[in-house]
Amino acid sequence: MTVVATSPVAAETPASPPPPPVPRKKPLWRSLWRHKALYLLALPGIVYFIVFKYVPMGGLVIAFQDYSPFRGILGSPWVGFTHFIRFFSEDTFLLLLTNTVAVSGLLLIFAFPMPIILALLLNEVRTKLFQRSVQTIVYLPHFMSWVIVVSLFYVMFTTDGGGVNNLLKSWGFEAIPFLTDPAWLRPMYVIQEIWKTAGWGTIIYLAAMTAVDLQLYEAAEVDGAGRWRQTWHITLPAIRPTIVVMFILAIGDFLELGFEHMFLVLNSLNRHVGEIFDTYVYTAGIQNGQFSYAAAVGMFKGVVGLILVVAANRLAKRLGEEGVY
Repeated sequence: MTVVATSPVAAETPASPPPPPVPRKKPLWRSLWRHKALYLLALPGIVYFIVFKYVPMGGLVIAFQDYSPFRGILGSPWVGFTHFIRFFSEDTFLLLLTNTVAVSGLLLIFAFPMPIILALLLNEVRTKLFQRSVQTIVYLPHFMSWVIVVSLFYVMFTTDGGGVNNLLKSWGFEAIPFLTDPAWLRPMYVIQEIWKTAGWGTIIYLAAMTAVDLQLYEAAEVDGAGRWRQTWHITLPAIRPTIVVMFILAIGDFLELGFEHMFLVLNSLNRHVGEIFDTYVYTAGIQNGQFSYAAAVGMFKGVVGLILVVAANRLAKRLGEEGVY
């Protein structure tokens, strides 16, 4: 019998390849220099938020003080949560909360969907010249200040020679006090908000629609889907992440309606249905000199807005969306 000797070297299993070297992390300054053009573009926005958003947050300490401009922040005595307790215990708090929630709810129901609807309608226009002409017209109100917008509506809806009331009178109806009747304050506010902001808001949704693959529309058309079906099953799902992000941002501003617009439409007859947190902060802080109390009210708005953004973002992620962060 012949015995074949096996070499011990051949019996050994081949050695596993060495692990790839771990790439060294590049220094931060190299990454900044590599993307310097993008950072330069973002620099004005970063400076804006630092100067006008983050630095003023240091002044929130006066909400816990009996602040006096003559003593300053360092010399004013601390009072703790006295201003918050006063704010929550007054009847004004319930009035402000009711008015703010009512107006914000109307804006979410009627004003928030309008840019989406307008963008969908513009997306269906096949004549580019007509589409761009309509876009230009609906963008124009965005560049008008609230003073001009409210003044235009005043001229149109006033009972003293307003075009709308003159038309109603010519038809045999009585003049309607749109500007002084408390029942008309919130509808007029929402209409003005839609007229001014809806056109500009379509830019975001039209930009999102440009990323939709045109082959999807062609395939749907081959399957017999009409324009409505294509919009419902292709366009809307494609821009849904954008809608979710914009909705989360709108939820964050639920109590932040803005001072200028509501202040311009308020008067002595409709103040009880139009007084909101922003106008109350102006009245208490600027007109009455209660700086610490006004700061407490503003801080309450900010905290509620933060909670709403975090809650809405978590809900969006649970539903499968990306969210804001």
